[in-house]
Amino acid sequence: MADLLSHVLIAYALLTAASWLIEPLTHRWVAVGMGGAAIPDLVKLELLVDEGVIQRTLDIPFEYDPIGSLAGVLLIAGVITLLFTHERRRVYTLLVTGGTLSLVGDGLRAYADGHASFWLYPFWWRPPTPSLYVTSDPRVLASTLVVAVAVALVDRYLVDTTGSD
Repeated sequence: MADLLSHVLIAYALLTAASWLIEPLTHRWVAVGMGGAAIPDLVKLELLVDEGVIQRTLDIPFEYDPIGSLAGVLLIAGVITLLFTHERRRVYTLLVTGGTLSLVGDGLRAYADGHASFWLYPFWWRPPTPSLYVTSDPRVLASTLVVAVAVALVDRYLVDTTGSD
C-alpha cells in the first residue's frame, strides 16, 4: 500500500509543479494524472482475485503481470478514457503520464537480480535498475510525503493560481 501511495504522491508533486508552467493543467487534471499513477499497481488485484479464477471464468489464459507494463498502462488508460465524455485526449494523456511516472519510479527500486520489471510487454526485456530504494523502506513513503506537502504548500501560498480550479 505504501508503494501505491508513493506513486500517487510522486505524480501529484510532479504534475502540480508542471501546472505552474503549463496553464491548462489545473488541479482537476492533476487529479486525473494521479489516478493514472495507480494503473500499474492494479497488478495487486491478484491478492483479491486469483488468476486461475479469471481464467476459469473467462475460459481464456490470463495473467496480471502485463498490467504493470507500459502496454498495460496504455490499454487500461484507454478503457478508462472511454468513461469520459469530454476532453478525452487530455484525459488519456494524463492517465498515461501518471502511469509512466509510476513505472519510472518502480524502475528505480532495488531488485535482487539488478534488473527492473519488464516494461515493454510483450517483449520480456528487463532493463537494469540503479537500485535506489527498497519498496518496504518507510523512508520512501516519508520522503515522498514530505515532497508532496512541500509542493502543496508552495502551490497554495507562493504560486499565483488565479484562474485554476
